[in-house]
Amino acid sequence: MALVVMKFGGSSVSDADKMKFVAGKIIAKKNDGNKIVTVVSAPGDTTDDLLEMSGKISLDPPEREMDMLLATGEMVSISLLAMAVNAQGEKAISLTGPQAGITSDLYHTKAKIKNINPKKIKSLLAKNNIVIVAGFQALNAKGDFSTLGRGGSDLTAVALSAALNADLCEIYSDVEGVFTTDPRVVKDARKLDFISYDEMLEMAGSGAQVLQARSVEVAKKFGVEIHSRCTFSDKDGTIITSEEKIGGKKVEELLISGVTFDKNQVKFTIIDIPDMPGIAAKIFGRLAKIGVNVDMIIQSAAVNKKNDISFTTTKQDMKKTQIELDKLAIELKAESVICDDQVAKVSIVGIGMRSNAGVAGRMFELLHKKGINIEMISTSEIKISCIVDIIDMEKAVNELHKGFGLSKQKEQI
Repeated sequence: MALVVMKFGGSSVSDADKMKFVAGKIIAKKNDGNKIVTVVSAPGDTTDDLLEMSGKISLDPPEREMDMLLATGEMVSISLLAMAVNAQGEKAISLTGPQAGITSDLYHTKAKIKNINPKKIKSLLAKNNIVIVAGFQALNAKGDFSTLGRGGSDLTAVALSAALNADLCEIYSDVEGVFTTDPRVVKDARKLDFISYDEMLEMAGSGAQVLQARSVEVAKKFGVEIHSRCTFSDKDGTIITSEEKIGGKKVEELLISGVTFDKNQVKFTIIDIPDMPGIAAKIFGRLAKIGVNVDMIIQSAAVNKKNDISFTTTKQDMKKTQIELDKLAIELKAESVICDDQVAKVSIVGIGMRSNAGVAGRMFELLHKKGINIEMISTSEIKISCIVDIIDMEKAVNELHKGFGLSKQKEQI
């Protein structure tokens, strides 16, 4: 008897009819001879609605209270889905993240899982229950609710799969799997049958919204194979696994596996900062202390013993970053701080880049031909990212997708 973890996103449980459909899907999987643990997100746009409501009450709410608020969305889903399963003749019981034994560090709104004690889940499974767990939430050492960041239900599902030594982890959403890019932006985007952890991690970290990046990190660390698939289809989706396991199964054999984009970017530039040892450490150390994750960084060459430092972060961190940089500018005697929230990050990702030269040059050439200016560049072994003006984002994605041969046809251009 296999143990299967099934995770359903908010669009899959957005109303009563979909709840009933998902309940039937879970029961069918159990009737195939499996033990089932289900992880669920908040219904539909519940989280966004709660964020909007909080914004009308306070522009700077305490993060602890935000977690108390946002944790309620998943509680709605687990209780209703358990009711739906029970109504269809199977035994189901719902658990919050804390009840499921999930504990976290002390950070609010983007906590990290510290430990999972699966004893209660195993006990309930032994009594033939379908166990339905609230994604996105945990309990910290102070006894408070914490949430795991946007898309945190993916992390819950993968972490539970690892803790329970599950045979299969299925992540269900309203898309059929992982595509070469967002089909809403590029009409001829293709679904990939297989993708490596490293590629998926780079794609998730650079804007692809299929899986939370941290969930892929945990999957890679513990060897959890993920099947990303559509709730409302029986077709196979995309298998996210190790590069070694993919082997000859990956028929695409493309230089580039995907093109991603991220509109949730803000570019900060500190102008005329003194060029001396320890300045960068002080700036980014202070940002780290307030929980700001910095992405791309560029430092200009010094002129008259001064230079500029530019970096990107998320729009969620824009306000507290601006406040901290304004303080630092005074302390460090910089001229000014410029914030630009009209930028986007466009990236190409593919393990084929490891063994092929000239990929960066081709990317820059394609963007140049379309008159797209590159503001910042960062690279890794299998990814190249550029910051561009947000008005050029879709044009850049389409050109790169076409230029690297990622259309539905299989020929590499």
